[in-house]
Amino acid sequence: MKIDVIIETGFDKRFEAVIDPDKEYGLSFGLFGEGHSVQECIDDFHESVSEMKEYYVKNGKEFPDDLEFSFKYDIASFLAHYSDMLSLSGLEKITGINQRQLSHYLNGVKKPRQETIQKIETGIHRFASELSQVNFV
Repeated sequence: MKIDVIIETGFDKRFEAVIDPDKEYGLSFGLFGEGHSVQECIDDFHESVSEMKEYYVKNGKEFPDDLEFSFKYDIASFLAHYSDMLSLSGLEKITGINQRQLSHYLNGVKKPRQETIQKIETGIHRFASELSQVNFV
């Protein structure tokens, strides 16, 4: 079963990974990860999975073996994670979204509409595609 896990910016500028609350997966348990970096957060989430599986086995319960996780960012956590690699000025050029608006998303002042999220995602994917074709001599 494929489960979407949302990476969010949490308390104290830490990252949190939680199962998408907008989807019903029929699981009888929750999973959570946190860390100072996205990778640390994802690693902690996987540790949570291991601990839950161990708990289920210890208590004679069956743990689903077919869990597959797809990690997705909310806009604020994406901007926070990549802010030292991509400036808001650069992201404006990539996405067509005004720097001030991106700053509002980064700082949690505003939440983007679904069409804005799609515009940002499309711009990032287009930029990544361009980068993947770069060759040096």
